[in-house]
Amino acid sequence: RRAGVSSFGISGTNAHVILEQGTEETESVAETSLSLSPTPWPLSAKDATALREQAARLAASPAAASAGVGWSLAVTRAALEHRAVLLGGSAEELVATAAQFGAGSGGSVVVQGRTLTDSRPVFVFPGQGAQ
Repeated sequence: RRAGVSSFGISGTNAHVILEQGTEETESVAETSLSLSPTPWPLSAKDATALREQAARLAASPAAASAGVGWSLAVTRAALEHRAVLLGGSAEELVATAAQFGAGSGGSVVVQGRTLTDSRPVFVFPGQGAQ
């Protein structure tokens, strides 16, 4: 199916686009076929203690062995002041790293830091073209 969409702006701008229905995907990618190595697990919390507690809870969760955990942590979680990224080549390695980080260590597969708290905008462009 196809559809034409027109837009006529007040200042004389005219636009027209033709849209066509996409083809249906019949195959689905199995979760186990994802082979992204190393896989990051980004964590964030309000303080360092909460960050380690979050890692310990994640390691104790039965769903932590899922391949979609890293995506969910990156996309659906708030980005707070204290952050860490756990790296691993498999779900089992990531669970072990999360357990170690939650217990107080982490080694070379954990990157940890803090965001700047006094950041301000440097430039603000209104979008009117007078920059």
